[in-house]
Amino acid sequence: MATVVRLTRMGRKKKPFYRIVVTDSRKRRDGGWIESIGYYNPLTEPETIKVDEDRLNYWTGVGAKLSDRVKRITKK
Repeated sequence: MATVVRLTRMGRKKKPFYRIVVTDSRKRRDGGWIESIGYYNPLTEPETIKVDEDRLNYWTGVGAKLSDRVKRITKK
């Protein structure tokens, strides 16, 4: 199974926030996920980012790829 760490959209119309999740790469953006490891809110000033670094390191250690946006957010 190819896993990827990416964002899934939450919130309501015009007020998005995102969960940082580990999911199967073949699933849709908002489809089921394996584990939620943080969140990202671009609307606050400054942007709110919370990531469980231990779990992120675990998943990248076992072969999960980071999406471009998650790479930029976490600066890995």
